[in-house]
Amino acid sequence: MSANLPASNERYGDMTYWRGRAVFQVGPLLETWSFFPIGPCRESEDDASFDWFKTYSDLAPYVRELIPDKDARILMLGCGNSTLSQDMYDDGYKNIVNTDYSRIVIEQMRTRHETARPDMEWVEMDVRDLKFPDESFDVAIDKGTMDAMMTAKGDVWDPPEQVVKDCTAEVSEVLRTLKAGGTFIYLTFGQPHFRRRFLTHSNTTLQIKELGEAFHYYLYVVKKTSSG
Repeated sequence: MSANLPASNERYGDMTYWRGRAVFQVGPLLETWSFFPIGPCRESEDDASFDWFKTYSDLAPYVRELIPDKDARILMLGCGNSTLSQDMYDDGYKNIVNTDYSRIVIEQMRTRHETARPDMEWVEMDVRDLKFPDESFDVAIDKGTMDAMMTAKGDVWDPPEQVVKDCTAEVSEVLRTLKAGGTFIYLTFGQPHFRRRFLTHSNTTLQIKELGEAFHYYLYVVKKTSSG
């Protein structure tokens, strides 16, 4: 895995890094995909999938509470080759649309799951410029994608203009595509004083859950209270 890590954290915010990060193995082309070499993670034995932050076994109770309707239309933001989508699908959430701005990883994931999980959708797309119609999803999930856009050098209390622009664009697009009453779920190690500014809007409510023991993660739950 270490051979795949960039020379500096700033590279995690670079689209060319992610598009170029591929691992060739015997059999199908596989791409290892991850966000931030920080904290516990899970890597599959064949290196075909990778999860920073919590695994689904840790998150399932929260997911089931926050998404009681198994038929909800769910948007996965920056899916990479994380197993979160497949784990949710196997838990009964069949209406999942996965997005990533790497064409390679989208093609690989579509091929990997087309037989066992035929109802899942895979779309090459930038989270800052979603091509979906307004109010077309019930739930949106970000598990580390926004964090990858926050790796630029600078003061964490006063992030660079591009970081603010990128993160603001993602959240704006998420809120646009969420239905009124919809939920944006964001899992991160980022503390509230660094993340709240992007998640507080006039037509939303924000709930923050702290997860973990030795290493803390945060689950931000943004509810869209009205259209617009």
